[in-house]
Amino acid sequence: MVNRRAFMKSGALALFAAGFGGVPNFIARAADSRKIYLPYKKNKVLVCIFQRGAMDGLMAVSPFADPNLKTLRPTLYMSPAQTEGAMIDLDGSFALHPSLGSLSPFFKEGRMAIVHGVGSPNNTRSHFDAQDFMESGTPFNKGTSSGWLNRAVGLTGHEATPFQAVSLTSALPRSLYGDHDALAISNLQDFAIQLRGNPMGANLASKSFESLYDQTSSQILNRTGKESFEAMKMLNPNDIKNYQPANGVVYPNSALGNSLKQIAMLIKMNVGMEVAFAESGGWDTHFNQGTTNGALARNLKDFSDSIAAFWKDMDAYQDEVTVMTMTEFGRTAHQNGTGGTDHGRASCLFVLGNDVQGGKVYQRIKSLNKADLEDGRDLPVSTDFRAVFNNVATEHLKLKKTNGLLFPGWDGKDIGMMKV
Repeated sequence: MVNRRAFMKSGALALFAAGFGGVPNFIARAADSRKIYLPYKKNKVLVCIFQRGAMDGLMAVSPFADPNLKTLRPTLYMSPAQTEGAMIDLDGSFALHPSLGSLSPFFKEGRMAIVHGVGSPNNTRSHFDAQDFMESGTPFNKGTSSGWLNRAVGLTGHEATPFQAVSLTSALPRSLYGDHDALAISNLQDFAIQLRGNPMGANLASKSFESLYDQTSSQILNRTGKESFEAMKMLNPNDIKNYQPANGVVYPNSALGNSLKQIAMLIKMNVGMEVAFAESGGWDTHFNQGTTNGALARNLKDFSDSIAAFWKDMDAYQDEVTVMTMTEFGRTAHQNGTGGTDHGRASCLFVLGNDVQGGKVYQRIKSLNKADLEDGRDLPVSTDFRAVFNNVATEHLKLKKTNGLLFPGWDGKDIGMMKV
């Protein structure tokens, strides 16, 4: 007898074949031969966005009131003067970059919070290592085999569909490595689906749906298969192709915009997704960083507009969805000789959702005086990223008591930004 977990794993692996011609006829017949009721309710969904390359938090959310900032960044400094295109004053101390303007209403409504001075306690300035430590959730242990989001999936404490954890990327991110099934979908339209975290994946993926079906008793099909089959039926290429976002929303035609649009599709299809992952690149601004124009401004605008479009598209689902961003580290407080910033330490992140105590910049930054900078050059990490990730994931996904399982070796306190 195939148990439920094994069957669900097989069903998820079989999705490899779905990209080549849709759902086979025998699957459709199996599903249509009985009345199948939609087995899902609206799930709580955590959407994580990784800004790869290290975003300059001091420009994205600028501590403009600190007099040291203008000295440190004579040509990169921006003020929240009452002029068009100026920084957007948040609280008299911090201001939002004008390219993040589409996120400003969410902050004012109390739906979005910003955490500043956040980062890893490991002081590496290697992109690869810092990303690996942040995604594993163990900043001093390179040997951790699983990612923190995969562990979060395991702590939900209930059976799930093959779509419980989905990354809209070409390869599975380190965050979703582990024992629990996760899918990397590069493009829903093409059904380009890969599976990781299952040692039998390579062999099972080559098996046909017919083979999997033959190995499964009709009893198991009736009890557990219908979720997988219904999910596959819902992933109809025509439905995806003809998807119309709510409220006339138009997503940016960018990698991040397209990823968030597809995440919105999966949420609305009610296929059982609870964790979603997307990423945005190009944040490594060593030279010609710019202020209101330039590489950083363009990236911030795409980032902001993509998230704003997604949130408006969510409309009736907003109570179930929380968005959290992250980046591996920040940039130097002092600009360099080429009009850019180098690898630093702390940055900032954004959390958007109706269960967030927003409208606030959570921070414990002392000052940008040289004496308060790490190594005399970097904004120090005053908030461990785990204090944020743990708080958001545990409260939003209603995880079972983690007892150190979500972030092994960490015994710190949550930041306390979520409504309980």
